[in-house]
Amino acid sequence: MASRTLGRVTKALLAPALALGVTIGLASAPASAAVWNSCGQWANTSLNGYTLYNNIWGGGAGAQCIWANSGTNWGVNANHPNTGGIKSYPNQTKAINKSITSLGSLSSSYNVSVPSSGAYNTSYDIWDTDHDYEIMLWVNKTGAVGPIGTSQGSVSLGGHSWNVFKGTNGANQVFSFIRTSNSSSGTVNILPILKWIKDTKRWMGNETIGDVQFGFEITSSSGGLDFRTNSMSVSSS
Repeated sequence: MASRTLGRVTKALLAPALALGVTIGLASAPASAAVWNSCGQWANTSLNGYTLYNNIWGGGAGAQCIWANSGTNWGVNANHPNTGGIKSYPNQTKAINKSITSLGSLSSSYNVSVPSSGAYNTSYDIWDTDHDYEIMLWVNKTGAVGPIGTSQGSVSLGGHSWNVFKGTNGANQVFSFIRTSNSSSGTVNILPILKWIKDTKRWMGNETIGDVQFGFEITSSSGGLDFRTNSMSVSSS
């Protein structure tokens, strides 16, 4: 199983060093008219309370273009070479900015269409405001991809069964929950997962949850592959 060497945050913070070798070109966008599209490496826009990021952050990347019909209906066409290492994490981001104990609820629903080839995962990436902790929830994966860290066993939480991994990327702690079978749609109750990390495992304290991101962590997509978020929403109280 391959291992990731870096977490995503802060892709914005780590970008200058990681972007060496990135080649940005044109990839095909959907034929239907979108309200926004771009092939820019760091292209982003805000729609309907979400921020969308093209986020081509890894070395040796190829072309990737993002399009959006709304903040919750978007996708990319990505043509990244068949080499190791994460090339991009196009995503939609929802700001939460509440501590775990002050949250009454935090959940999300997703519906995606993903290719049968390539190497990637479809994942939530959840960050505390200090970027000390990264909680990843992989709902599907294809090809030679795998989480950071060592196995911590399995657990059923938030409506799904997960294999759990714990490690570090050198900048922050990473807790990865890998769904035991691939899913293209569903609802995740995120708050019980955060409470399990905090209260049961005591891996972190009462952190303030900053962003809930959802997208596609792409390692390879040679020839150009389409990744689509048909719908995705985050709700909290």
